[in-house]
Amino acid sequence: MTTPALISQSSPRSPRRGAADGDYSRLLRRISDAGLMDRRPVYYTVRLGLVAVAFVAGWAAFVLVGDSWWTLMIAAFMAVAFAQVALVMHDVAHRQVFRLRRPTEIVGRVVGNAGIGLAYGWWQDKHTRHHANPNHEELDPDVAPDILLWSQRQARASRGLPRLLGRAQAFLFFPLLLLEGLNLHVAGIRALRNRSVKHRWLEGALLFGHFAVYLAAVFAVLPVDKAFAFLAVHQALFGLYMGCIFAPNHKGMPTLTGDDRPDFLRRQVLTSRNVRGGVLTDLALGGLNYQIEHHLFPNMPTPNLRHAQRIVRDYCAEIGVPYHETGLVASYREALAHLHRVGAPLRAG
Repeated sequence: MTTPALISQSSPRSPRRGAADGDYSRLLRRISDAGLMDRRPVYYTVRLGLVAVAFVAGWAAFVLVGDSWWTLMIAAFMAVAFAQVALVMHDVAHRQVFRLRRPTEIVGRVVGNAGIGLAYGWWQDKHTRHHANPNHEELDPDVAPDILLWSQRQARASRGLPRLLGRAQAFLFFPLLLLEGLNLHVAGIRALRNRSVKHRWLEGALLFGHFAVYLAAVFAVLPVDKAFAFLAVHQALFGLYMGCIFAPNHKGMPTLTGDDRPDFLRRQVLTSRNVRGGVLTDLALGGLNYQIEHHLFPNMPTPNLRHAQRIVRDYCAEIGVPYHETGLVASYREALAHLHRVGAPLRAG
């Protein structure tokens, strides 16, 4: 999808800037009046506690099972636990848990850098830029043409590996996600060279401390063959799960280029996709299946998002802004179909 599709879907006539800003202000007032921006300390106390228990229990089970191929089952469990820790870090970084910056950064670095080897400072900077300009090809790092291509414009300009993979990227998408865990670790390490990263010496110490303890534990408990198998399964499934959490949110939705910047409400709603489901979907995707509401209100506590959905959906219908929601399988189908369309110019060439 391209920018014209995005603009044409927003309304029959693009609203004036003042009117558009008023659209968001009125929605925010309705959400605030419903109490949906209020903190949920009990929820987060329970959630952080359960995730911590799962994380510790996984490592305890790893040690108890010891030299056995059954540890690969533990590796699969730990992949899920690591992803749940990452989702907690996501909520913490958005200040859904703590109001103040200092406790937010402390907990973010402890659970991210030290806990799972995911650099908090790098991720926060990248994610902040994504929220400001979702699906903007020049401004959103999540749709930068790194390995995968997200528009035919990027495909035509591609060179090297992205151009080679772009021909069949829809078929390669899920296999490539098996490398996403490694990519997240490497990206955090590479970001330490950037002087704009705050407290990068602390970030680096916690990151390398995690890797040292992680590898030491694996090779102390397991012989070399089982150790490498554990690492492969754990990191591959962690990356796959993380990719499956984030892929439904924006992939295959309209993209922006250049100076195209609709107002805040339309920029967030029209580039985001919600995923229908029940409690299990909410748990598996960490509440990010309510992506539209999350982008409109990033610091809204996760359990409030599903309550906000009806208000947001009804309001979008009221002002004529399309609100896209689909099932989980259909969301992946839409993303893969988009990736396949993007590669069409490369296959034709």
